[in-house]
Amino acid sequence: MEKVTSLYDRIGQRSGLIKLLNHFYADVRQHKVIGPIFESKVDNWPPHIEKIADFWSGLTGGPRNYSGGMPWKHMSLGIGPEHFEAWLGLWQRNCINQLDEPEASELVQIALQIAVRLKTILAQHDQPI
Repeated sequence: MEKVTSLYDRIGQRSGLIKLLNHFYADVRQHKVIGPIFESKVDNWPPHIEKIADFWSGLTGGPRNYSGGMPWKHMSLGIGPEHFEAWLGLWQRNCINQLDEPEASELVQIALQIAVRLKTILAQHDQPI
């Protein structure tokens, strides 16, 4: 029987995630729509990247070290459809540029699921979406 390799392993484990996230957030920080939101909330990028790597690690079959309550951190940001669209577009571009198929597609699908979940939670709490 062939062993199934996790997405986490196929993207290069933590070092692969960190590489992807560094490229992604470099683009995010320069983006006219979502850049200002991140810049107003993140003072120190390396620890933020590490925390986000913990989040993505658990989602991709790696160690589950994230305990940050991701949806709740987004409640007061005033994010709307244009923010989700920008975030997803940058994520897709970075996944395609940094990873092979099907890993890029798998990560994009996870991001789409995150966006749906976050939009639902924000709507349930009367936050703009």
